[in-house]
Amino acid sequence: MFGIVRPCSHRLGEGLKTQWMAHLCGLCLALRGDHGQFARVVTNYDGLLISVLTEAQAERTTGWRRTAGPCPLRGMRTASVAQGEGARLAAAVSLVLASAKVRDHVADKDGLLARRPVALAARRVAASWGRAGARTGSDVGFDTAVLVDAVDRQVGIEALAGPGTPLLTVTEPTETATAAAFAHTAVLAGRPGNAEPLAEAGRLFGRLAHLLDAVEDRETDAASGAWNPLTATGTPLVEARRLAADALHGIRLALREVEFTDGKLAHLLLAHELGRSVDRAFGTSGCGHQAHADGARGAFGPPQHGGPYNPQSPQSPYGGQNPYGGGGNPFGGAPSFPPPGPGGRGFWAGCAAAIGVCCTCKVCCADEFEGPWSRKRREGCLGNCDCNCCEACEICECCECCSCCDCGL
Repeated sequence: MFGIVRPCSHRLGEGLKTQWMAHLCGLCLALRGDHGQFARVVTNYDGLLISVLTEAQAERTTGWRRTAGPCPLRGMRTASVAQGEGARLAAAVSLVLASAKVRDHVADKDGLLARRPVALAARRVAASWGRAGARTGSDVGFDTAVLVDAVDRQVGIEALAGPGTPLLTVTEPTETATAAAFAHTAVLAGRPGNAEPLAEAGRLFGRLAHLLDAVEDRETDAASGAWNPLTATGTPLVEARRLAADALHGIRLALREVEFTDGKLAHLLLAHELGRSVDRAFGTSGCGHQAHADGARGAFGPPQHGGPYNPQSPQSPYGGQNPYGGGGNPFGGAPSFPPPGPGGRGFWAGCAAAIGVCCTCKVCCADEFEGPWSRKRREGCLGNCDCNCCEACEICECCECCSCCDCGL
């Protein structure tokens, strides 16, 4: 389940956690219902934002939820899940973009996809997902051609990009695709006046997603020789950070123009969790609510003042050490997660491990688990807690701290 917006349960609080899981499960079940069990593998954190935004704008009715049966990823528990056009639009967008992602990996000959039989099978799966996404998109009035066109243009733009090419030229296709998807949520919710600001928020979200993906993959791409927009255009990290901060501020400004029925979850994800995603990608820390406290360092620069949550502060309760990093375990004893093995697993061994991880609910419920194939540390979808400032701002409860990030919501 890939994506950049990955909130932890501590920040969400019980009520918003239930809503977030309802949209996540709703996206997964919409994929299964329209396209079969295998399509569920494209379930992703960012795709559910489409479902969240649709429901946040719509008038409350009795048709937005249904009770889903037991699922291994929920510990064989039933749950109230999102349904309707918002979940189906999220499924369509996820399928089309996953199709593009697979084709991109095939073109780059990543891993097993360097083998011709595997690449051929992957192309067929990608083509099938693309057609399936187009059908579902058509059912909810969304033309996925804008997404396909963006993907096709991306290939040409990357081929021509080089040192001196503006980074925003490279991110434009992604921006166009996400702008169209965000804007269509206003149509589904019956709020056409929201289409323009949501298109702006979507455009900037696409920019952020592209930037953060490039930052996180920079070292890996350099080692493997894969194409990376930052390396190809010669863009320094400082400039990428500035662009990310500007995009984040722009999203908050756009959200001020959107008329929501109940926008609490959408606001938390897009106005706050995105800030944490930026911090995570650039290796900085600090509460996202300090958005404009230090304009010289960008909207989400590291904390400049002392305090119990600043790891560089003399008052730090951990003495300047990262309690969750390699410096030790703050709870005593050995580290809670064993070091990864010397190498990854083979394909079939990885499949067996993946089945075990899924059936024991570690993907959703564990704080961390071992990647089935890579054997690298992975975070559970609700266990990636980095909310050092959670107690201070109490965003999980009421979002009354929003004035300190100047988002006006």
